[in-house]
Amino acid sequence: MAAKFEIFIDRKKQYRFHLKASNGETIAASQAYDTKAACIKGIKSIQKNAPSAAIIDPEEAAKKAVKAAPAKRGGKAAVEAKEKKPRGRKPKTE
Repeated sequence: MAAKFEIFIDRKKQYRFHLKASNGETIAASQAYDTKAACIKGIKSIQKNAPSAAIIDPEEAAKKAVKAAPAKRGGKAAVEAKEKKPRGRKPKTE
């Protein structure tokens, strides 16, 4: 059996869908839609756009930034110190 989209109505009486793998496991869940037509439109959008969708991994981007940092001013230690620097004003003491 191939993967499939299952449409259902949630507790708030809104339409949603799950994308289920061939083993029946839910691998994606949708937002809530007011109408069944809008829900189907959401499914069709995924079917059209997902094959070419990029994978964005913020952890990988952070690793690349840290590797590139030593060539820049201050290196890795400067990047880590900058990340830990508190932002905003200091609290007033009474």
